[in-house]
Amino acid sequence: MIVRIMGEGQVKLADGHFTELNKLDTDLLEEMEAGDEDGFRRTLGALLDAVRRLGEPLPDDALEPSELILPSPDASLDEVRQMLSDDGLIPG
Repeated sequence: MIVRIMGEGQVKLADGHFTELNKLDTDLLEEMEAGDEDGFRRTLGALLDAVRRLGEPLPDDALEPSELILPSPDASLDEVRQMLSDDGLIPG
């Protein structure tokens, strides 16, 4: 799956990594619902770090369609809330 982190670029992630990412996504949703800004910031950073660590960066000149778009590390709680689906940021 091709994942874009807004403002950074794209990475290719194997499907096997989504269990770990979904756990972080669930934690992020819970912190958002609780209005826990510190927890939200920490978990968003951990989610984006995991995508960077587990994924293979695509070249800057690659124009692959992104199947998943994640917010930038400095996105606000409200900006991320607008990006959410019923499943959170990561479907499944």
